[in-house]
Amino acid sequence: MRRLLSPVAIAVLCAGAALVALLAYGLAQNEADRGIEERLAAGEREEAPGFELPALDGDGVGRLADYRGQVVVLNFWASWCEPCRAESPLLDRWQRRIEQGGGTVLGIDALDVTGDAEDFIREYGLSYPMLKDREGETMADYGVVQLPETFVIDPRGRIAAVRRGPVDRAFMETHVTPLLEGA
Repeated sequence: MRRLLSPVAIAVLCAGAALVALLAYGLAQNEADRGIEERLAAGEREEAPGFELPALDGDGVGRLADYRGQVVVLNFWASWCEPCRAESPLLDRWQRRIEQGGGTVLGIDALDVTGDAEDFIREYGLSYPMLKDREGETMADYGVVQLPETFVIDPRGRIAAVRRGPVDRAFMETHVTPLLEGA
């Protein structure tokens, strides 16, 4: 009787199956946590995860708690991210607009080279506070899997809106302006 599969063929098939399983696991783990969006769609706002991160310029630390009572536009970005480059001028214009009304844009530079991030800030003349998430731990707490991602946090410290990808004027007017008017 002839063998249907040789030991080599069986090993190749097993290795292929293991590779497919590993790829499926990796894709599942890199999926954004859509629970925030689901709760927002249901009219629920969850507490934004707290954090304490070093200032990007090395001068002290920043905490989300420092901004309690303000509207915070929390933007995760990196200098190598092209969509981050595209949205940065808009975020800076909004910083100037909302800081008078009890709000701030708060940038979190994630998984980036500090010197490159500082060059990025100078290139775009960014004026809002910047923190450094060296290891991506705060990104993980927020379920960030791509850059940029932005979370609008209300004055009570709850997530009021999320944008996975670059923000635009319509997003800011729809989600930030009403919070400032209600503050």
